[in-house]
Amino acid sequence: MLTIINFEKRQSASGKEFFSLILQGGVEMVRSAETGQYYATIKRCSVTSTLDEEACKAMVGEQLDGKIEKVQCTPYEFVIPQTGEVVELSHRWSYLPAVATTMATAISTTTSYEDVLA
Repeated sequence: MLTIINFEKRQSASGKEFFSLILQGGVEMVRSAETGQYYATIKRCSVTSTLDEEACKAMVGEQLDGKIEKVQCTPYEFVIPQTGEVVELSHRWSYLPAVATTMATAISTTTSYEDVLA
């Protein structure tokens, strides 16, 4: 389950303004590749919308089925806000609706396409 925690006004490459909803998942425990110790983290992502500002305000606090998943992308530079360090990333976090998650699981556990549609 994901929660809409905020929204942001953004501008497209063509200059048109739009709003993105900020989604947040629950707490997850992740094991550090460097130390082997576990730490708590929360995944967040943004989703573009066609909603106006008032509708976005009304959506804050609403919950959605689905999850936030790591997706590979073209490498880009990212500045870590706390330290100012510039790092190169080749992934982003993306919203995956519950229906897509269910279909992906069904496809990976069945033997044929016809089984998925049945």
